[in-house]
Amino acid sequence: MKGIRTALALFAACACGARAAGPAQAIPWQDWSSGAFAQARSEGKFVILDLEAVWCHWCHVMDTTTYSDPRVISLLNDRYVTVRVDQDSRPDLANRYEDFGWPATVIYAADGTEIVKKQGYIPPDGMVRLLLAVMADPSPVDYGGSGPAEPAAGGALSADRRSALIAQWIKGYDDKAGGWGFDHKYLDWDSVEFAMRRAARGDARSEHMARETLRLQRRLLDPAWGGVYQYSAGGDWNEPHFEKIMSMQAENLRLYSMAYAQWGDPSYLAAAKAIHRYLQVFLKGPDGAFFTSQDADLVPGEHSADYFALDDAGRRGRGIPRVDRHVYARENGWAIAALAQFAASTGDGSALAEAERAAEWVEVHRSLPGGGFRHDARDAAGPYLGDSLAMGGAFYALFQATGKSRWLDRAAAAADFIRSHFSRGASQGYASSDTTVWSFPPPGPEFDENVALSRLASAIGDATGRPEFRAMSGSALRWVLAPALTSRRGYYVGGALLAEEEAGTDPLHVMILGRKDDPGARAMHAVALRLPTAHKLVEWWDRSEGPPPRGEDIYPAYPRAAAFLCANGACSSPMFSPQALADRLVKAGAPR
Repeated sequence: MKGIRTALALFAACACGARAAGPAQAIPWQDWSSGAFAQARSEGKFVILDLEAVWCHWCHVMDTTTYSDPRVISLLNDRYVTVRVDQDSRPDLANRYEDFGWPATVIYAADGTEIVKKQGYIPPDGMVRLLLAVMADPSPVDYGGSGPAEPAAGGALSADRRSALIAQWIKGYDDKAGGWGFDHKYLDWDSVEFAMRRAARGDARSEHMARETLRLQRRLLDPAWGGVYQYSAGGDWNEPHFEKIMSMQAENLRLYSMAYAQWGDPSYLAAAKAIHRYLQVFLKGPDGAFFTSQDADLVPGEHSADYFALDDAGRRGRGIPRVDRHVYARENGWAIAALAQFAASTGDGSALAEAERAAEWVEVHRSLPGGGFRHDARDAAGPYLGDSLAMGGAFYALFQATGKSRWLDRAAAAADFIRSHFSRGASQGYASSDTTVWSFPPPGPEFDENVALSRLASAIGDATGRPEFRAMSGSALRWVLAPALTSRRGYYVGGALLAEEEAGTDPLHVMILGRKDDPGARAMHAVALRLPTAHKLVEWWDRSEGPPPRGEDIYPAYPRAAAFLCANGACSSPMFSPQALADRLVKAGAPR
């Protein structure tokens, strides 16, 4: 999930690449279930979880070395119930153990008590020692120092605390090598978006940090196929790890599209187009929905730098790395929102049509009663917050990009489902899995999801006028802003700062009045959509489609399309041309 940024920031052990079925067939791997723990109790065994990623190089290496070692096989078969899970398929487990990277190895007592958690590749000798040590002394390891599991909720940020968090965020920028963080290098989208927003208000240092990160991130663009590699190791931008996962594709596409709208730099447009091209060729299925990821390695377990140095023809002559063809609602939501932003920033109507087609597919094939979404065609558990959250965000992005009220209705329905199924109570955030049913592990919250939920609920509240969405935003945000959590996040608090700003201020509101087939209305809507990075609400009301937004019939009828700019409870005089709207936006403080 998007929380993989935490694992990348904290741990260097997972070098990620391809993942295929391992050769260690002598180990009877089973799925995560209560039955595994019942078997352990019945047989007097421990439970070991191999939490992998299908694209993870070191996961495959553990298969061919560690889990093929006769000593390991013997110990596991004698004293352990063996469970293997693809973390993309189980967001609840992925969120719980994201700080341990992939592969994560967790050993439990038969009653579900965690005994030990290990991050990254464990060689055969190390695994033998680990298994024997647990057998000799199954006392749980104390992982002290990671902060309280249930931090006291935060509140509204004081000016001093906001300044301290901004300083914390700035401290994470690597002035020498560029980008946020000092180990793995990748585009941390919340940090860059926060920098872009500050830059739009005239902050020169933030502009430098954002643009330098965007420049360096282009080194992780695949020159032959487009798309972005997941990250670079070694503290610089020159050691790419070649897996391509949807969260990175979607957020890079979204951020480069926004950057192009803000600065007009053709290199940002080229990067966005390269990612879009990759999605179309490699990750879009024949029905318009999107697959999940592509492996880094052509041959599982073998590093592929030589392969990715080839051009398109050279690669295809040797074969194409495997694509994970699961179609998850969450990953599709990320892709749809990114395509909607790409279309808004560039005017590419075909990309917007792609986004709507994917959204319609997910509506048909992944919807749950009540407005939510399941993860896959069939889920072993769930529902998970990430799917309804990502699709809610996708619907809201489509509402902005198209002006169609039906997408806002679907976004609100997804938010209602979240409120009903994932709440943990006032100021305690929202859990990654359903809180209304029993599950193991018990439902718990995740930082990035609550940041995204606060921002989405705030936006839907602004667009609908429904106060319950503002309350949702506040509940998620108060949990996010708990000092124990923001301290634990270190440099990566850009998302929390964005959410706090949006929850505490009214958006810049542009209202377009006119028929959807009116060229003047379309042109003014396009101007509003290209408004650079800002907290904004863009609406397009066609009177022939129904009642006005939020029931507020305050706009006079005109014989031609008109636009209004509203803020602080008041609206401007009408504007009747794209240039007039653009000029008024600049006068209101929007960057040129």
